[in-house]
Amino acid sequence: MQTTEEMSLTDLGEFGLIGRIRERFPAPEGVTGIGDDCAVIPQRSGRDTLVSTDMLIEGTHFLRRDIPPYRLGWKSAAVNISDIAAMGGLPTATFLSVALPADLETGWMEEFLRGYADISRRFGVALLGGDTTASPDRICLNVAVLGECPSGAARLRSAARDGDLVCVTGCLGDSAGGLKAILEDVERDADVQALIDRHYLPLPRVAEGLRLAATPGVHAMMDISDGIGSDLKHILEASSPLQDKSSGLPPESPLPGATIDVPSLPLSPALQRVCARLGWDAAALATGGGEDYELLFTCTPEAERSLDVPHTVIGVIRDLPGIEWRGAKGPVAGFDHFRKL
Repeated sequence: MQTTEEMSLTDLGEFGLIGRIRERFPAPEGVTGIGDDCAVIPQRSGRDTLVSTDMLIEGTHFLRRDIPPYRLGWKSAAVNISDIAAMGGLPTATFLSVALPADLETGWMEEFLRGYADISRRFGVALLGGDTTASPDRICLNVAVLGECPSGAARLRSAARDGDLVCVTGCLGDSAGGLKAILEDVERDADVQALIDRHYLPLPRVAEGLRLAATPGVHAMMDISDGIGSDLKHILEASSPLQDKSSGLPPESPLPGATIDVPSLPLSPALQRVCARLGWDAAALATGGGEDYELLFTCTPEAERSLDVPHTVIGVIRDLPGIEWRGAKGPVAGFDHFRKL
């Protein structure tokens, strides 16, 4: 049997690595640290500051030969703004750090900044600083984002409760379908291009997150970056009474689980047509593809009936461990950066 020291990152997995880091750096009293979409830092003015950061590396997150720099600039800011939306907060500022090959054309960077600026203006987010350095060959981008919400109002992953409905905004799988089309060099008709647009130009659900956070009975929430096959597990693990005493579950409660009705997953007409034509599994893309940047949340049935946010009910939280994927054609797994493909 391998010891911890002998394990590779492939053995440990992305979320195992995050767990190890979280164990070594516990959050100070009153602060929500590693484990949610953002850290939550209480302020004296009755507001909480939300902080998150995300990295995009050429060859892992994007292909320079395919993505226009404008779209990469847009996406770099969007995926971070989405983290604020996932907490039910209002984004306020970003910090951008870039590592660039010395031979990169200045026109490329101008277009990148134009895309970054356009989405920043759309959400009223200021760029306040960052860092620049040279890279041997690949582009590396890191964005830190700041946001705020009323004190104690942030929606955490750890708040799911037995009997909650599991809901999502928007459609799932479009971004994964777009990425698959790029990697397989599929001919780009209108439907395929629509999926690629969803992959390259995500739109953070800030307004929806604010309305959900203001609705009593909406409990856990996060954005869908790794596919619900992974992201729902994060909510369930965080909501375990063994992990987080703020979940609202009594100590004797069993580990929470969920039942998901796979045929109920919201799929766009474009994704359904492309999958039918090319023989792709739309449900697998919707559950395991990721980068939709829609909101995944749990709420009481009463709260669900009162929501003014377009959404789809896809399942229910139950008091039995594990996730039952009703109607799935095979095993369901989300994205993991260190899992072998």
